[in-house]
Amino acid sequence: MRNPDLISPLDFLSRLPKQLPNLPRRLLGLYYARIGNRDKTLSLAWALQRAADKYPQRPALIDEQRSLSYAGLNRWSNRIAAALKVDGVHAGTVVAVMLENRIELLAVLAAVSKLGAISALINTTQRGKVLAHSINLVKPGYMVVGEELVSSITDAEPLLEKSSLVRYWIADQDCLQDTGTAPHGWLNLLQQAQGQPEHNPLESYGVKMKDPCFFIYTSGTTGMPKASIMSHGKWIKAYGGFGHSGLALNSRDVLYLTLPCYHNNAVTVCWGAAIAGGAAIALRRGFSASAFWSDVQRYQATCFAYIGELCRYLLNQPECPEEKNNSLRSMIGNGLRPAIWQAFKNRFEIEQVTEFYASSEGNIGFTNVFNFDNTVGFSPATFAIVKYDLENDRVVRNAKGFLQKTKRDVPGLLISEISDKWPFDGYTDAQKSETAILRNVFKKGDAWYNSGDLMRDIGCKHAQFVDRLGDTFRWKGENVSTTEVESTLSTFPGIEDAVVYGVEINGTNGRCGMAALRLAPESDFDGEALARYLDAELPSYAAPLFIRLLDQVETTGTFKYKKTDLKNAGYDPRHVQDPLFARLPGSNSFTPVTPELYQALTSEQYRF
Repeated sequence: MRNPDLISPLDFLSRLPKQLPNLPRRLLGLYYARIGNRDKTLSLAWALQRAADKYPQRPALIDEQRSLSYAGLNRWSNRIAAALKVDGVHAGTVVAVMLENRIELLAVLAAVSKLGAISALINTTQRGKVLAHSINLVKPGYMVVGEELVSSITDAEPLLEKSSLVRYWIADQDCLQDTGTAPHGWLNLLQQAQGQPEHNPLESYGVKMKDPCFFIYTSGTTGMPKASIMSHGKWIKAYGGFGHSGLALNSRDVLYLTLPCYHNNAVTVCWGAAIAGGAAIALRRGFSASAFWSDVQRYQATCFAYIGELCRYLLNQPECPEEKNNSLRSMIGNGLRPAIWQAFKNRFEIEQVTEFYASSEGNIGFTNVFNFDNTVGFSPATFAIVKYDLENDRVVRNAKGFLQKTKRDVPGLLISEISDKWPFDGYTDAQKSETAILRNVFKKGDAWYNSGDLMRDIGCKHAQFVDRLGDTFRWKGENVSTTEVESTLSTFPGIEDAVVYGVEINGTNGRCGMAALRLAPESDFDGEALARYLDAELPSYAAPLFIRLLDQVETTGTFKYKKTDLKNAGYDPRHVQDPLFARLPGSNSFTPVTPELYQALTSEQYRF
């Protein structure tokens, strides 16, 4: 059956007339996205200064109580930079930064960037050993911590390898009005910044695209975090791609941001897009489905940022007066599932879905510039989608030892060529960076970035996300995408969250599907209705054979499901306190998994 999302040259050409009014700006964005000279002095500091010159009185950052103009933000960050410089911060210095979403955080990040120093964006949800690991990994000389998170640092302090860190404290209040009093052992950075020079530091004019801007921590669903390098060059590419070619916000726009600012989607994609057009960012400390529409109304937001499940959370909310005739025109993010894409657009009257694909460490990005449905969008980078052997977890090489491209619409591994124009900055750990590189791909000596993601080419340099490699499993000789099964389950009445993963059954090859479900408060589990729905919506090999009911689904700070513990527990009632169900061979419903049934399953009394 033909994929309805395939894009033909005619489809593509039909979208071009709508791009004509913004053509000069889109071409400028393409220029920024394709700059190959990494010694060019373009940076976050340059972009903020440019916005302050063009839109001095326009709001840059707003929250429930405050509004700060671009000129005001630039002057404040210059004062903070001057204070940091007095204390020895310089180009290449690593500054660990840990604050919740608030105006002070972005002012500090701008200040650090102006000196050519590097902000390590610490995940605000981390505690104990994981928090200490993240700090030790990047060996910072300085630390900036919000009052709201000081106790977390204090608890992890005995595990820190470097005891001589310069520790700055920032009060949990409006520090433009009152910087507060720092506790013993901490320096009050924003108090020190008072009275400092407001002009741009000379260092800001020398920051190059090749210089690191942020250390962004990746992973978090499994293992310890890794620190990826976000260079100023990659930030500028996002500034061009999202700010000029993609969203193209202007100085009358307001981007509502609830995603955590330790994540690239916030500090690179959203902040870059806002600065490019002089738009305002309306900050909230955390996402709230119930408060979403009242916030949109308060700020008259024209755009919002999303990740993963946020859109489904909003769809599951009962209709409210504030959502009618709302001010939103566009949205930017990733993970909007095809199963709800159209429903979301229609209910909330969203004109433009700027879905994108990128990774903190990678060298490629896709953006839905042309506003097609169910796609991560278009990429100007050199990429390929190649055959991958899921069973043996490796790329497929031909007789000459080279990789092979898949046909259009056939899932495969996304790889991107590493070049001067599309460099691979990787991780702070060079060995980990090397593991993400494929060599001798299509010719001797070439090098390509291994995304670790399965994609399908849908035409005209557009792609469709399929799954993470680690999340796709093989059952009955077929590849099963957990993302697609989760998307199908999420549309079944009464299911609030669905996490799908593969589990083993003794005496079988591969892994079958298991789904951990969180039901709506008034819903009961109907095994027969669910089985009937799965039979109608999924091929038999993709339908989950085991169900686990959860009171709560554990996610990372960016709403990615934590699957490792679920996979390890499987369907063993000795390790799972939640209700468990199995669909036995020939059954049209799901049966509770008792210790006796589990024993029968492990002793191969059923033939799956």
